Amino acid sequence: MTMNRRDALKSVMVMMGGTMVGATAIMTGCTPENQIEGLDFDPNDIAFLDELGDTIIPETNTPGAKAVGIGSFMVMMVKDTYDGDSQKTFVDGVNKLGKDFKAANGKSFVGAPAEERLAYLNGMYEAYKVSAEARSPEVINMLRDLTVLGYFTSEIGATQALNYVEVPGRFDPCIPYNEGDKAYAV
Repeated sequence: MTMNRRDALKSVMVMMGGTMVGATAIMTGCTPENQIEGLDFDPNDIAFLDELGDTIIPETNTPGAKAVGIGSFMVMMVKDTYDGDSQKTFVDGVNKLGKDFKAANGKSFVGAPAEERLAYLNGMYEAYKVSAEARSPEVINMLRDLTVLGYFTSEIGATQALNYVEVPGRFDPCIPYNEGDKAYAV
């Protein structure tokens, strides 16, 4: 039996406990109500999302998030699974992130060194954790969730970053795991 991407995403969402934004739409298979009509992302937006994703999961001894086309994945998820409020939060948050980064660093996010980009995103995440009331940089959680989901459900993430065992295979209830080994792909 073949599993399509939608079924795989549903499985991942069930495992994550449905905590990601858009989880309801994925798990029910229904298009959310009140979506923004005509929501579109141009190639520059996708390139920006690629850079954001690659800052979250950079290239190491395995390809980074940009290699899996994470920007296109994020666009698909936002357009297909987010409701209108979440779509607005995402778009406004990503636009604000780009403007604020440029104001703070004097250069665009895409052209900045990886260390500066990572420091900025880590600062956003710390601000999100501290501000229990405002939750203003909520987009940082959306970006993180979408990057992790898109990367580890991609062929590259599942076969190169994780320890991939092709299914069907035999059942081993106890598999030795040593510190530093790759986690197994689902």
